[in-house]
Amino acid sequence: MEVILKEHVDNLGRRGEIVKVAAGYARNFLLPRKLALLPTEGNKKHIERERSKFDAREAEEKKGAQAVATRMEGLVVEIARKVGDTEALFGSVTNADIAAALAAKGFDIDRRKLQLKEPIKRKGAFDVPLKLHPEVTIVVKVNVVAEGEAEKAKT
Repeated sequence: MEVILKEHVDNLGRRGEIVKVAAGYARNFLLPRKLALLPTEGNKKHIERERSKFDAREAEEKKGAQAVATRMEGLVVEIARKVGDTEALFGSVTNADIAAALAAKGFDIDRRKLQLKEPIKRKGAFDVPLKLHPEVTIVVKVNVVAEGEAEKAKT
């Protein structure tokens, strides 16, 4: 089944492209979330008319993402967790935890933009990619420390 993408969809295509997808994926995911349209003649003409608006919005989003990236340059996020005898964490640090720590520093970032492959389960320093825009990705440094160490470092 072919659809016209209204928004960027990772690993599928960019806004305005006509892509071929499985019928179930289109019916159950893309169309209900208004990420795509059926490729009728009217929709194709509508997308062509809207292309200049898409391009302008794309440039504005990229400019905003680059501005956030420059503000976040060199940012280090410290997260304190309980640690066992073997340096393993009780629980883990997820992308939601990192997003909350970024929000505490004044950066309102959606947790889904953090490209953490799997939750962090030990203490140490980690580099977590943050995809602000399809063309703008930065690395956030995350330090996971024991709860007692965090208070000692502040005093």
